[in-house]
Amino acid sequence: MVADPGTGLRFAVLGPVRAWRDGTQLSTGSPQQRALLAAILLRGGHTATAPELVDAIWGEEPPQQALAALRTYASRLRKVLGSRTLLSESGGYAIQTSAPGVSLDLDRASRLASLAEKFTAEGDLGKAREHYGEALALWDGEPLSHLPGPYAETQRVRLAEWRLSLLEHRFDLDLQVGCHAEAVSELTAVGAAHPLRERLRELLMLALYRSGRQAEALAVYDDTRALLAEELGIDPCAELSELHQRILRADEGLALAPSGVRGAVGDRVTPHQLPASVKDFTGRSSFVKELREELANSDGAVMAVSAVAGIGGVGKTTLAIHVAHAAKDRFPDGQLYADLQGASAGPAEPRAVLASFLRAFGIADSAIPESLEERAALYRSLLSGRRVLTVLDDARDAAQIRQLLPGTEGCAALITSRTRMIDLAGAYLVDLDVMSPDEAMRLFTKIVGEERVRAERESAMDVVAACGFLPLAIRIAAARLAARRTWTVSVLASKLADERRRLDVLQAGDQAVRATFELGYGQLDTEQARAFRLLGQADGSDISLHAAAAALDRDPEEAEEVLESLVDTSLLESAAPGRYRFHDLLRLYARDRARRTEQDASLPPDAGADETPTVSEGDLARARLLDFYLATGKRAFALDRPAERAAQHLLEANHPGLDFEHREEALDWLFTEASCLLACVRQSASSPASLRAAVDLLFATIDLSDSGVHSQSYEQAATAVRDAADAAGDALVGARARVTLTHTHADSGRFEQADQEATHAMLLALSAEDPLSTSYLPNERGIIATYLGDHERAEPFILQAIEAFREDRNTSSEASAICNLSRIHMALGRHESAIRLAREGVSFYQRIGLTLRLANARYTLGCALTRAGRPEEALVELQRALEVFQDSRQDRWVGVTHFRFAEAHLELGDAGTAATHAERAITLRAIGGEWRRGTVLIVLGKALAELGQHGRAQACWLDAQQVLEARNSPERHQVQELLAATAHR
Repeated sequence: MVADPGTGLRFAVLGPVRAWRDGTQLSTGSPQQRALLAAILLRGGHTATAPELVDAIWGEEPPQQALAALRTYASRLRKVLGSRTLLSESGGYAIQTSAPGVSLDLDRASRLASLAEKFTAEGDLGKAREHYGEALALWDGEPLSHLPGPYAETQRVRLAEWRLSLLEHRFDLDLQVGCHAEAVSELTAVGAAHPLRERLRELLMLALYRSGRQAEALAVYDDTRALLAEELGIDPCAELSELHQRILRADEGLALAPSGVRGAVGDRVTPHQLPASVKDFTGRSSFVKELREELANSDGAVMAVSAVAGIGGVGKTTLAIHVAHAAKDRFPDGQLYADLQGASAGPAEPRAVLASFLRAFGIADSAIPESLEERAALYRSLLSGRRVLTVLDDARDAAQIRQLLPGTEGCAALITSRTRMIDLAGAYLVDLDVMSPDEAMRLFTKIVGEERVRAERESAMDVVAACGFLPLAIRIAAARLAARRTWTVSVLASKLADERRRLDVLQAGDQAVRATFELGYGQLDTEQARAFRLLGQADGSDISLHAAAAALDRDPEEAEEVLESLVDTSLLESAAPGRYRFHDLLRLYARDRARRTEQDASLPPDAGADETPTVSEGDLARARLLDFYLATGKRAFALDRPAERAAQHLLEANHPGLDFEHREEALDWLFTEASCLLACVRQSASSPASLRAAVDLLFATIDLSDSGVHSQSYEQAATAVRDAADAAGDALVGARARVTLTHTHADSGRFEQADQEATHAMLLALSAEDPLSTSYLPNERGIIATYLGDHERAEPFILQAIEAFREDRNTSSEASAICNLSRIHMALGRHESAIRLAREGVSFYQRIGLTLRLANARYTLGCALTRAGRPEEALVELQRALEVFQDSRQDRWVGVTHFRFAEAHLELGDAGTAATHAERAITLRAIGGEWRRGTVLIVLGKALAELGQHGRAQACWLDAQQVLEARNSPERHQVQELLAATAHR
């Protein structure tokens, strides 16, 4: 890394010519004086003679007093810079920019570029890309800007050309490391500024092709050929023509090079994800040898897949991890591990697993493709030429893992599953059975201790036999005995002598594991046992301490004590400080244990007594957990929207909820707990008594539907609640659930579905006399009608919403509806009233401090100003909105705001910047579904057409036409007009 001096004397020529001493900018005088300084700085420490400097500043026709003026400028500079800096030698001048305490941005950029070349040659593309980026960041506009003289003009051209060269190198690396989607926007802008530079066009074509935009890539070539013929009378270069042909035939060689993605960020990353191996691993020597040999044979051959199947508790994971550690030296490029949770209700999604693997190799989130197929392809490309071992633990079936297999020579996958994967092509199958008696005894002895076992060897054999020789059962039994010094082995054997328990252990399948858990559970005290049973009721992947405390009806300190004790007994895992999770089998056992406890506690009713249904302790725990999430969700909602009356229509929670000091803390909680609280909502849908709290929690956390990250999970939870409400005949819950679904469908561009949900919701809301739904639904219906282009129908809906919000004294939502009315006025051409209404929204939210809603209002104002032909003002409002959306983690709104930036810049006549923002919106993906992508493509096409790239513009419009016509969107007419106009060119 090249150090950036923050002290001493610093000069800059890659922009305006400036100087600083210890961070304070110095006055460098008039343009001619700065031209003199630049001419001296660019000599690289060598002396520039007076005639050379006169020629540099004034050219062939210097003034009569040029030499005197030159000396005057030099004298002034010496006073500012010091005589030790500006040296006078042989009638000329010099500045030693390499001297201690002196630096020049051009020198720094040169050193960074040299380092980038070095790292590129060494194959460290991440480092190379980083250094090119640092060098390019030193430019601050046009080099030597506003300087007179022929020398400055010549150097400006040279430095600008050098910057373009550095950019091309950086773009090339972008494509090599998999950042092609991100590169498109910048390549579009730079290519527009330098339309005859064929290398930029070549890079853009490849970036578009790798982003799945083949038609646009081909159109770039057509545009370039036409431009070159018109401007220069030549054909495209051979490299560009060859790339065009390769794209036409979808040449597989154009896919991301295997060596490229390794350096997407920073240093080459070698993941080491294997969990710790069990120190007392015992036996299984034949299996260890067999699997190690199979893994060793992967060298230079087709991938070796070793599937280790077996009943629960047989030690599949322990064996796989032990073998993986033993074989690490054969896989020096890394070891990956994923728990696929195949036995759980929600097994891991291959798409999410692939994302985690790509991140483990240092791939930036922005470089991770969206689809499962693209992620799998990138994963396999990344592994090509490497030697990596992937451990896939607890796979549900072959379908779950096919896309996770390396598929490359030198790599291997080690899989564990409860099913025998006979349908996994090329798999080397291993069926793991229980331990032999000798192995079982050795394992038991290692844990308990040689002395205790030797004294009661027969009882020890009874114990391992009662455990069915299952490793997990033996470990739990031995651990219990080791923790109780007063017990003898015979005491443990007598506890396992119960025939019912022993038969459970000896059965195949999960029943065998349950018996081992029974033994561990039997050693818990009353409070531990209760906590174990109740925590198993939650569906989330894990649970926070505060959420667990709520479910247990204990204060956090008491809850933490009991939870940590369960961790000590291996019946619970601590996923991170303050977070806990169950192994999937233990969760199933906890629920089974809870059911049996309830059954044991229930007595037959006396004859003639009222048979009132009882509420189970599990139901109560789930209800308390939901109550905690509702209380805390409402607090977060109120902090984010302090004047929003909706919270007052939501159920009052019994739990006080968590306190937040500021909005950012509330957002942290919301996004951290999103998956858990949405899982709680889905689970609560199965209980009619919990439906109201579940739907109100959805309302309180509606920001999750806008986030783009959790939108799909939010929609699934809302759908579950809606269906349950319909089955239960609960009109109020059904109406509220449909309000949230209307919102999510509209945001995703599914307007017909949104309209159907809204229409049904209004009927339910009126019958339930629900003020919350009846005020929100007209607002949503107005938004939908606006998107559908039915503005005459939209306005009455919004006016109805405004009146309903006023009646409910919900002034915050009233302001939101006023902003929506502004959008309708925009569409109807009422620009002044649209601006006035949007300003009303901004003014209101400024008064009450609603940060996110204020950003929404500024966004609306920006759109109105653009429509009114005032794009400069629009950009100011949109920038303010963008900053809040980014801070609030609203990815969808970030993308849509870039879209509006594109519209404003197009109105300004800055087509290059417009295209850049449109590309950013597309790259972000989370902009509101395919419909929104279609509308962005319209604007991108307009910008490209303005840049003279008519072929690519047409390709964008054809893509948009397909998207919008499939959805019967009103924007399809605009696309048809644009395509018709293009056809007549």
